[in-house]
Amino acid sequence: MSRRAIFCVAASIGALAALGACEVRGGEGSDCPAGVQQATPSGYCVPRYVSLKRGEVFGRKGPGADYATVYVYHVRGLPVQVVDETADWRRICDPDGGSAWVSSAMLDGRRTVMALGAAPVALRRDPGDASPANAYLRPRSVAALTGRSRDGQKGDWREVSVDGAKGWVKWSEVWGLATGAQCR
Repeated sequence: MSRRAIFCVAASIGALAALGACEVRGGEGSDCPAGVQQATPSGYCVPRYVSLKRGEVFGRKGPGADYATVYVYHVRGLPVQVVDETADWRRICDPDGGSAWVSSAMLDGRRTVMALGAAPVALRRDPGDASPANAYLRPRSVAALTGRSRDGQKGDWREVSVDGAKGWVKWSEVWGLATGAQCR
């Protein structure tokens, strides 16, 4: 079985439990440009970010249960990007660049991010490289997106929380914030 057959992310059990309690203000569609209404079944813009609602989600080759399963995602709260949709199905991009169709019932509007790279990502006390770290997010760990930065730096920094620790990360150090479609 290939690495892509079963998608696993290294995250602590406590980190995943914390995701259920944290939610970005506005939820699904909150990252869409203000006043933009897309002609999509959901009414939300495409692309947009959501997270997986369950600990086992089947990614299919097409929009329906009759299509073959191409991926099985095993991380509740995993950030994914919706790039197409039907009334009941969403085509998503995952953090590894894969694409699959999942039932809309398996998606949650809560925003999460995943740490990129091989080194831990510092959760800074304030938005800025000089700010001390409160904690560290392990590589490929998932954290709840809790807000945008203050003090005019909102393009570079986002507030996240995991396991009771809160901090600020650069958007470029996590997956789940880029504006363009993230599929290969």
